[in-house]
Amino acid sequence: MKTPHVEIIGGGIAGLTAALAYAKQGASVCVSERAQVLTEVGAGLQITPNAGRALVALGVWDALVARGIVAQAVVPTDGVSGRAVTRFDLSQQSPHYLFVHRATLIDVLAEAASEAGVVVKLGQVPDLDNLPPHDLLIGAEGLRSGVRARLNGAADPFFAGQVAWRAIVPQEAASEARIWMMPHQHVVTYPLTGGRLNIVAVQEQSAWAAEGWSHADDPGNLRAAFASAAPELRDILDKVEHVNLWGLFRHPVAATWVGGKAAIIGDAAHPTLPFLAQGANLAIEDAYVLARSCCDFGMRNGLQSFEKERKSRVMRAIAAANANARNYHLSGVQRAVAFAGLKVLGAVAPNAFLNRLSWLYDHDVTA
Repeated sequence: MKTPHVEIIGGGIAGLTAALAYAKQGASVCVSERAQVLTEVGAGLQITPNAGRALVALGVWDALVARGIVAQAVVPTDGVSGRAVTRFDLSQQSPHYLFVHRATLIDVLAEAASEAGVVVKLGQVPDLDNLPPHDLLIGAEGLRSGVRARLNGAADPFFAGQVAWRAIVPQEAASEARIWMMPHQHVVTYPLTGGRLNIVAVQEQSAWAAEGWSHADDPGNLRAAFASAAPELRDILDKVEHVNLWGLFRHPVAATWVGGKAAIIGDAAHPTLPFLAQGANLAIEDAYVLARSCCDFGMRNGLQSFEKERKSRVMRAIAAANANARNYHLSGVQRAVAFAGLKVLGAVAPNAFLNRLSWLYDHDVTA
């Protein structure tokens, strides 16, 4: 039989996972990436068990665990007083709940893809009208996906009304994610290897400059935005020397994910706000399911099966992330009531947090 050829646009997490998955099935795979260096902007990310299962199946999990930190807990915290509201245990998750730097995940995927025979072309912006002969084109190039536009028509992403500062500071910390919740803003911190602490600080904002989605910002602006935070959090922010500020943008979930010999995955199909730590995880799931579906059902039927299987799950995850965006920023009476409820939940039903997210974390795309 003829070896299928897969062209992938975008060398980020979604594109490299898809490349590895198809290469392991014996396909010829080429990845085109516009950047001159295969890397990842941003800072840390959280790999949850649902994506971990796909990475186990692709043979890269052990390498990633060796270069990450196994999470022990998530700790909702009153960002004003600094007091922990409750603590939810993550230590029994299988595969592990993992903290890693984005660049580490890119490196692990790129190394495995190269070993599997994937060709990566850097500094390339392919002309969609003049691609090499291929059996499948995958758009994994994020919000500005040209493949998405071909399948759904052109549309600009919209500003979500929030901005995020991202930074890393030198600090040893417990193996847990802390969510510092404050009125109209919050901060998430968790450790990375090398004695580093990852910071994502989000604040509601009515407008965003049109000239760009992200730029280097003055750390003083971050500190000023969170001047009312607890002393412990302010001490962390005082260590920030370099910070990027991002406007949070999104498209609606694409109406069409597949068409002809093309498919879109990850942010190209369903940009997700960072309030459930699922952007990278859903992209990894997408990539694995797309490759598996094409293997199981053939290229054309596989594409249809992929879209049908993924849409409802992704939309549920996005709705949950949107709910967190509201819950993290409560004020007044709503905030007091929510904190009281979390305290009771943590005391009388310590497994309730994970039980509530079992539909997300327990999902197995390899089954």
